[in-house]
Amino acid sequence: MTYVADLHVHSRFAYACSKNISLKGMAEWAKLKGIDLLASGDFTHPAWNRELKQKLNEVGSGLYQFGDVNFVLGTEISCVYSQGGLGRRVHVLVFAPDFKAVDLLCRSLAAAGAKLGGDGRPSVSLSARDLTALAIGLDCMVIPAHVWTPWYGMYGSKSGFDRLEDCFHDMSRHIHAIETGLSSDPEMNWSFSELDGKSIVSFSDAHSLPNLGREVTVFAGEPGYDALRDALALQQVEYTVEFYAEEGKYHYSGHRKCGVRHSPEDTARQGSRCPECGRPLTLGVLHRVKGLSDADVTGALDTSGMVRSSQRPPFIRTVSLLDIIAQSLGRGRATKGVQREYRRITGELGSELQTLIHSGVHDLESVAGERIAEAVMLARSGRVTVEPGFDGEYGRVQIWDRPEQLPLELDGYTR
Repeated sequence: MTYVADLHVHSRFAYACSKNISLKGMAEWAKLKGIDLLASGDFTHPAWNRELKQKLNEVGSGLYQFGDVNFVLGTEISCVYSQGGLGRRVHVLVFAPDFKAVDLLCRSLAAAGAKLGGDGRPSVSLSARDLTALAIGLDCMVIPAHVWTPWYGMYGSKSGFDRLEDCFHDMSRHIHAIETGLSSDPEMNWSFSELDGKSIVSFSDAHSLPNLGREVTVFAGEPGYDALRDALALQQVEYTVEFYAEEGKYHYSGHRKCGVRHSPEDTARQGSRCPECGRPLTLGVLHRVKGLSDADVTGALDTSGMVRSSQRPPFIRTVSLLDIIAQSLGRGRATKGVQREYRRITGELGSELQTLIHSGVHDLESVAGERIAEAVMLARSGRVTVEPGFDGEYGRVQIWDRPEQLPLELDGYTR
């Protein structure tokens, strides 16, 4: 028994998030994507908190339901504080067993000066360590969010730390997992030995409904709050589904205003300042990972598209089905034709994740046509071109070098 979980999402009350996000929409898109368990997102925001209490049905084991989709109570919190003479900004995911714990946490945060009504992702002046101590005392769980992101990641180049214990101190023993973020993948994290005893998980950090499930974690067992806690502590991750890390908006170093994009090798040769204007580059995730890596652990791609290592759970890289359809048809992903084709394909094959990961070539060809089938297989096997993202700008994935070029060979894949 396994279940698919996306546990980093947001509501319409979070900054820079779609105003169309609702529980109804989340449940609808979870089914389209193939997600079994969603986080509620933003439970600290008073208006969203009220809506969650009104519309979610408690079904036991720390689970709530809307539209037959399971939810756990979760939120993201931004810890903004000083430590070691430096300003720190660390985002963490917090999960609660019930609304009683949610209410107690919200009261404590408000007493500490947090303005919970301003943003679904509130900023607090507590350190990551002190917030974790508060959460653990209420039977909550904490996962450091997108740990390598320069500005808000625990290991981030701008305001992060070199070691987990430097951030969480005596609370480190309660940190059982880290979230990779869109700009890194598990293989990059395997090279950092202090994470050997931690679950490496991936979630979407979706700011709009179509981006739900762009990264997910598949856990062993059945959904439930205590079961999730055990799965994280015991590293019961079956596999994760990943964005191409190069597509993440902080994968490379760079300076967006000047259009400067640097690989770690470029930065080593040219330095950490923009060659155009002289300002400091935003040092990217790949640069930071290479700087902290102390092990040489790599994976091997099998014929199913999974990247496997004998030491860690595998993962698979995908390209959004909306993007695949859009590139295959030569249209924008938001156009009616692409949206219509997306719903038709996912309806016939079961879900987006089923289409991208599990469907064989024959099924894909019969339902989606040869061109989309080939695109899915190319994305699954890593045969895509990615222009890396940098300094807040997403990278670009190109399935084919030229839109009119059709890949010709699919032999070797399960049909």
